[in-house]
Amino acid sequence: MRFTLKKDEKLRHKRLVEDLFSTGESIYDFPLRAVWRVIDRNTLEDSFRAAVPEKIGHIQMLITVPKKKRRHAVDRVLLRRRIREAYRLNRLNLKEAAGKIANAGSLSIAFIYISDKNLPYDLIENKMKRILSKIEQKL
Repeated sequence: MRFTLKKDEKLRHKRLVEDLFSTGESIYDFPLRAVWRVIDRNTLEDSFRAAVPEKIGHIQMLITVPKKKRRHAVDRVLLRRRIREAYRLNRLNLKEAAGKIANAGSLSIAFIYISDKNLPYDLIENKMKRILSKIEQKL
């Protein structure tokens, strides 16, 4: 099994991001906060003027590291890479749970880093596992 993170798994449509932050549920586990939302097929089709783009996967994710918390770009990039790697390696159970949802168009998740310090990868990975299991239970 390959663990690659493909383009269709990245949340990049402005309308979907705005809807996620306005109506999504939030899970907090320091140093990460996750905002997530299940979008049914009808709502997903209504979000776009024309047809739904082909490159929208069943699970889409977004990572943000606020400039207010980590001032240097080097630190923000490092933390984004750590969060992305932790998600990439631990997302399989969530993928299976999302595939079982009836009439689901997409599951959107945004991960927000909320610490003032660069924390080690081990801690970030443990918190990512806990957040993903909480989302999986709620599905």
